Order: sequence, then structure tokens, then C-alpha cells
Amino acid sequence: MNDWTAPKDDVWTVQRILQWTAEFLQRKGVESPRLEAELLLAHARNCQRIHLYTDFETPIQDSERARMRDFVKRRANREPLAYITGQKEFYGRDFAVGTGVLVPRPETETLVDVCLDHIPAEQATGICEIGCGSGCIAVTLAKQRSSLSVFATELSRRAVTYAAENVATQNVEHQVTLYHGDGYAPLPAEQAGQFDGIISNPPYIRDDEMLTLSPEIVDHEPREALVSGADGLMLARRLIAESCNWLTVDGWMAIEVDPAQCDTVAELFRTAGFARTTIHQDLNGDDRVVSAERS
Repeated sequence: MNDWTAPKDDVWTVQRILQWTAEFLQRKGVESPRLEAELLLAHARNCQRIHLYTDFETPIQDSERARMRDFVKRRANREPLAYITGQKEFYGRDFAVGTGVLVPRPETETLVDVCLDHIPAEQATGICEIGCGSGCIAVTLAKQRSSLSVFATELSRRAVTYAAENVATQNVEHQVTLYHGDGYAPLPAEQAGQFDGIISNPPYIRDDEMLTLSPEIVDHEPREALVSGADGLMLARRLIAESCNWLTVDGWMAIEVDPAQCDTVAELFRTAGFARTTIHQDLNGDDRVVSAERS
């Protein structure tokens, strides 16, 4: 069957629609079809996922079924689940996302952990994030460190809109300041040499690698947030080279990259004058984040 349509004489209960949708999404090549069926139905019914199981035999209302049909059609076309539901969980919090904004990844939580190790719990600290996207990293760090100030830049106006929404929703407007522009350029000149740390999850996919990725990435997520030249390090190379202009004398920097790029990035840090570099693994055991300290 190529369409998400059940026989008209069927009673569409929660249980039935979950089974039908999971089988349909599986045929469409969607990973974790049962989980995604549950998340889509919870969104269509505007309820928590756990409530699906307490309402297992409850008939689906026509309005809920219509919303579900639209959501499943979009997911079968491999639109990211986060774009359909309008949110993505990151570090235990829900963040608003949508078309034109990079979907937060679980492996990026490693970058947050590395940064938290560098940021004192009570001491006033100032950092900048380059390419903040949805704002999930800046907001998370602000929530975890109440004395932290974050200056976050982002080239995409659409992403800045989502980041501003997330900053407001999480009540960290007094800690996170957003700037629209490329790299360090939009930062106030008086902040030069003042940041205790710099963080970034820049685009790091190679040009020739893009078309080998899933349809969710290739057809829907913003290319400018994913691809960075022939070796994937075009932006990372520039950010590292310019970082010391913005850091204090004993400042640090942490950056997320592809596992195969970590050694190269560590060398870029050493060339830029950083004294110590460390490669950190994500929860899958893959090299994922490179951090460096100036002294």
C-alpha cells in the first residue's frame, strides 16, 4: 500500500492506528517506526505519549485522524519528525525547531558536557557560541550555569527567530544575547579578548559526502548548517584561526566535528597557539568533540 488509508469499516482505535502507522512507516524506510508512530499520534491528539497506552482502545476522532494523516504523509516523505512536531528534546528540555533550522542531535550533548567542565558553577563567566542554530546549546548552558553569560551568533535569520523563541521560553533572556551575522563579525568590538570560552557546532560534512546521507538531511535540513567545503573543515579552520582574538589569555575553545576530523582539528588548535588539546568521545564511543586551552 502506498497511501496511509485504512478500510472504511475499520474502527480506528489508538491501538489500531499505531499498528497501521508503524507498518506503513517501516515500508517507507523510516527508522524506529513504532516510536515515531507514537510520537506522531501523541502530537495529533495533543497529549503526552504515555496517555496513548491508557487510551489504547479509545476510538480516534475524525479531526485527530485528519491531523494524523497529514503528519504521516509528511513523515513518509522523509520530512524530519522534529519539523512535524515543531520540537526536539535536547539535554532533557524541549526546543522549538522547524524548516530551515538544524535539528539538535544527541551527540551534541557531549559538547555541552565538555563546556560544563570548563564553566565554574558559581563564578561569573562569559562565553560566545558561533552558529547557535536553534539556541539549544546556549540555552542549555545558561540553564545549567546561572552565573553564565552567552553571546551567540547565527548567520540564518530563520534560526535566530527560533533561537529567540527558545531563549524566551526557557527564561534565559538575561543570560543569552543573540546576534545575527557570520562568525565573530556581529560580536561587539569591546568583547575582543574578553571571552572565557568559545564553543561551536559548525557544519562539518564534506561537499562530496552530502548526497550519501539520509533523505531527512539531504532533502530537508539547511545545507549551510551541514556542509563546509571539500574536507568539511572550512568554517572550523576559520573559527579556530580567529579564536585567540576573542579569548582571554587563559581561555578555552570546544568544537564538535566528525570523528575522522578530530586529529586534524587538534592540530589546527596547536597551530593557532593553544597549549593543550583533548579529544572527547560521545555516548557511542566515537571521537566527537575537540577542546583546547590557551595555557
